[in-house]
Amino acid sequence: MSRYTGSNWKVSRRLNYSISETGKELNKRPYAPGQHGQKRRKLSEYGAQLQEKQKVRFTYGVNERQFKKTFIEAKKMVGKQGSNFLFLLESRLDNLVFRAGFARTRQQARQLVNHGHFLLDGKKATIPSIRVKPGQVITIKEQSKDLLVIKEALESVVVRQEYISFDDEKVAATYTRLPERSEILPEIKENLIVELYNK
Repeated sequence: MSRYTGSNWKVSRRLNYSISETGKELNKRPYAPGQHGQKRRKLSEYGAQLQEKQKVRFTYGVNERQFKKTFIEAKKMVGKQGSNFLFLLESRLDNLVFRAGFARTRQQARQLVNHGHFLLDGKKATIPSIRVKPGQVITIKEQSKDLLVIKEALESVVVRQEYISFDDEKVAATYTRLPERSEILPEIKENLIVELYNK
């Protein structure tokens, strides 16, 4: 299944969850799109599990194959599978570019990475799904430092996550540690995703 390229606002309304994490999508019309959007039916157990999976999948912008592959990787790690799964998704390069404030959305971050505007530990990185390890540094390529989209994104940053340290002088972000569960997607019930895949 290819990556979804449709309206994220419609997806957010359908899932009743802001996939951009800003809440803007649900401010005006906090119900599903379409003629019968306001007549929400009670979800079955499977429906609730599937909806939780879709929330995470659309938030990080990964396709089904990547999602399942990451879930299997999390299963092999020590600790809670659901939390480990979210930590692996959070460690993606495109997500950290977004979290550091180099881009306003994850989609924009993915495009900037694809076009080769970032360096990871001084080496060109063009694959959005690269797994960044704690201690690694993300910087903007010298030729890309004057890009308007990056400048505007950096200027609009209000606060960054505590597991990312930012050097304003070098314009570099360091992934200092793995996030704690309470720091990412607090509304997500990852145990439902684990139940869905372990049936």
